This record gives sequence, C-alpha cells and structure tokens, in this order.
Amino acid sequence: MKFAVSKPGTTVAIKTGEWRSQKPVVDLSKCIKCATCQNYCPEGCMGAPGNGPEIDYDYCKGCGLCAQECPVKCIRMEHEIKIVGKKKA
Repeated sequence: MKFAVSKPGTTVAIKTGEWRSQKPVVDLSKCIKCATCQNYCPEGCMGAPGNGPEIDYDYCKGCGLCAQECPVKCIRMEHEIKIVGKKKA
C-alpha cells in the first residue's frame, strides 16, 4: 500500500492556501506594526516584521493565530466561499 506523504518543510514549494475556510483580514488603520502576527504565523506568510502584515494568501492556511494573538485586534477572520476552484470573500 502506498501513501501520499510529502516531505517536511515543503510548504514553500506547495501553495497550501486553498485549504483554508477562513482568511485573515487586516484593518491597517488599527495596526501598530508590533509584528506579533508575523511572529506567531506558523507559515511565515504575514510579511516582514516592522512593515505591518502583508498576507500571502497562497500560503495562508487560515489557522487564525494572527487574529487571536493581535494585541489591538486589528485582524479578523472572514469565512471564504470557494466556487469551482475560485476564491470569493
């Protein structure tokens, strides 16, 4: 029996954003650029610390850690509706 298993650390090579059912949305007017979201993101898809979050949705899995850990709650999770392989917020 064969199993489809990928090698660890292949997230950079494999876009995993299609897995999510929610996506983080940032209110940049409330963001204090503390980099907490960027430090907690397990996929490293929140952009460079100090610039404020710039989410790469190709790799975001929608785990919500960024929204949960944001000290000023400027990140909210929105449900995504996917239609025939296309994303619609």
